[in-house]
Amino acid sequence: MFPGLCFAVLRQIRSIRHCVPRQALVSLVMSLVLSRVDYGNATLAGVPAYAISRLQSALNAAARLVFSLQKYDSATLFLQELHWLKVEQRIEYKLAVLVYC
Repeated sequence: MFPGLCFAVLRQIRSIRHCVPRQALVSLVMSLVLSRVDYGNATLAGVPAYAISRLQSALNAAARLVFSLQKYDSATLFLQELHWLKVEQRIEYKLAVLVYC
C-alpha cells in the first residue's frame, strides 16, 4: 500500500538486474514488491480508480523491470505473461478469499 517503498525497492533491484537470472529477478520482485502492493489492499475496496493508479504504476514498473522495458512501454501484456493480476483485480480476489474463508 506504499507505492514509494515499492519504487525504492525497484530502484535497488534494478542495480543488480544484470547480475541475476530472470527467474531469480522475478522471485525478488514478487517477494519484495508484490507483497507491498498486496499489503492491506482489501481496505481499498470501493476506492476510486485514481487512488489506485499509483499502486498500478508500481506494478507496471515491476513488470517493466523484469522484462527490461523502457519507461513508457505498455506493461499489460507482460503482466499477463507473468500471471500477475492488476491492482483492482487483486483487491477483488483478496475480498473473495476473505469472504470464502
